[in-house]
Amino acid sequence: MIRAGLFHHGKRLLGLSIALTLAGCASAPLHYYTLVPPATGPTSDVASSSPAMASLPFELLPVTVPAQVDQPQLVVRDGSQGVALLNGERWIAPLGDELRSALSTDLAHQLHSEDVSALPGSDKPLLRIKLDVRRFDSLPGSYALIDATWSVRVMHGASGQGSAVSCNSRVSETVGAGYDALVQGHQRAIGRLAVQIAAVAQSLGNGQTPACPGA
Repeated sequence: MIRAGLFHHGKRLLGLSIALTLAGCASAPLHYYTLVPPATGPTSDVASSSPAMASLPFELLPVTVPAQVDQPQLVVRDGSQGVALLNGERWIAPLGDELRSALSTDLAHQLHSEDVSALPGSDKPLLRIKLDVRRFDSLPGSYALIDATWSVRVMHGASGQGSAVSCNSRVSETVGAGYDALVQGHQRAIGRLAVQIAAVAQSLGNGQTPACPGA
């Protein structure tokens, strides 16, 4: 009887331990982040490369990202080879959507124009922009890096395609400690990328043949 009582007492303690553990997990706070800059404007500290005159409207296609970082959690470097998924630190939307929304906002500011991707098609010319992210690296307290290929094409109506330019960009921002600083670094990197894309798009829309940034 004593042994049976100890057994049942042990089961109660084990059940209590599991319940406390689950309660602790359930109470762990989740932090959500966005790459979209504040409504006050783009986060890039680089001045707008385009004049105040509005450019052609633009269509920003869906942004592709590497499968390794296409996760709800923030994925950060852990040493030279490892990575860590931060279960408590998450994107508010899929990373590709976050990148597209942030870049669209910054491009609208740089080009003094609007993203007409969600609007019905028209016969008016527009700029079609595509971004493919090859690397989206995050090292807290060190850097936020985006390595991408992108293209800009002038579209004349629904089917007419004009001149196009394809380029590569590698943008890195130094960041301080903490995940807020890391996300802000990526926001600044997207802002700098928008400046590069907008410069090419502006020239292309004006009938020029621009060179890629740094070429």
